[in-house]
Amino acid sequence: MTKRLIDTTATELSSYSKSDLLTSIADSEGRTLAAETIGTVTPMLVNITNAEFVTSLGADLIMLNIFDVDRPVIQGLPHVSPEDTIREVKRLTGRMVAINLEPATIKNNNEESVWNLTTDRQATVDNARKAADMGVDMIVLTGNPGVGVDNEAILQALSKLKDAVGDRVILTAGKMHASGIISEAGEKILTEKDIVDFIDAGADVILLPAPGTVPGITMEYAGKLIKKAHEKGALAMTTIGTSQEGADEDTIRQIALMCKMAGADIHHIGDSGYMGMALPENITAYSVAIRGKRHTYRRMAMSLLR
Repeated sequence: MTKRLIDTTATELSSYSKSDLLTSIADSEGRTLAAETIGTVTPMLVNITNAEFVTSLGADLIMLNIFDVDRPVIQGLPHVSPEDTIREVKRLTGRMVAINLEPATIKNNNEESVWNLTTDRQATVDNARKAADMGVDMIVLTGNPGVGVDNEAILQALSKLKDAVGDRVILTAGKMHASGIISEAGEKILTEKDIVDFIDAGADVILLPAPGTVPGITMEYAGKLIKKAHEKGALAMTTIGTSQEGADEDTIRQIALMCKMAGADIHHIGDSGYMGMALPENITAYSVAIRGKRHTYRRMAMSLLR
């Protein structure tokens, strides 16, 4: 029998199937917090991974951005073979782990950027299978800034990945911002039709910008999209992907409560407070806003040996 994710111990979580994980998130009733981190940059605590840091602040789900399935880099992680990288992150954190894969073509760009797409971060069947074999719990089909991911590309990738790994891995689809596609900016980032198409193609979770993070995404509009996802039997993840994870705590609390009122099942906070993860105080402030101090401190204090 599954427990709410906010109550689940590391030992219990290690035995959960994909179906169990989705049920435990749904049963948490909008109190699941996902924190995105970048492993390729120097961790905020230098030799302690950002994944461990966000866990200590109350995160339930760790999302690894810029994760290369063939040459994985998590700065601060003890040395392990590449194929054991995800399992080591899970061993050290006792949390669910997701990675981003991007359904986009690689651009020949002379400008050096952390966001530049590589072959082993593309949303291909081969990369998805490698991720599943590594122990990834969730694959997020989305786009980093300027990469150029459109909703049609997400839809095509979903159909392929559903057949390849859909029985093993939670598939999440959507965008946190326009990702370089101006025609899909503002309210056009995600529509009700996109949601229906994504779910029909295999999405278990719909990803959308949190109210107040992207122009045109109001609480009412987000609520309409989330209602459509729920009607179709999927969960919804609201996201802060516009560097507001580095805003003041009052702003974070406002966003958190708007996401809660809109119906979010999973609350995501991004990786660019400075660079690599959200500001530590904002992760905890978000957690307290959506579930109070008791559950926040309980997640922070729970031993991995339980």
